[in-house]
Amino acid sequence: MTELRIRPAAPEDVDAALAFWKTAAEGTSISDDRDGVERLVTRDPEALLLAERDGRLVGTVIAGFDGWRCHLYRLAVHPDHRRQGIGSALLAAADERFVRLGGRRGDAMVLVRNERAQHAWRAAGYEPQEQWRRWVKHLAG
Repeated sequence: MTELRIRPAAPEDVDAALAFWKTAAEGTSISDDRDGVERLVTRDPEALLLAERDGRLVGTVIAGFDGWRCHLYRLAVHPDHRRQGIGSALLAAADERFVRLGGRRGDAMVLVRNERAQHAWRAAGYEPQEQWRRWVKHLAG
């Protein structure tokens, strides 16, 4: 098995990331489109991390930092490459980014029904905070 390479996404990676999430990620959100991901990569060029092996995209994570809090989204590993340490390597790269930027706590958005992901996040040292509830509002635009 060849070495895993983790790197920030470039604008030319947007379509590949979107296609990858259709195979490897659970669910979608309103910003999972070309415009949304292009804005992310333009605004914070190091936020979307890609894991590649043999030139093939095998994993992603968005490690967003707003200057105050560290947020993790879209941790996804291709089904054919799971249980090989790719998710752990992506989270380690995200942690390194957060520490470098002065972050003190990371949080992750995890679907309640995605039990596989919940096990992965627990294994990585994350814990659910049952006292919190996510509130959303779709903005017109």
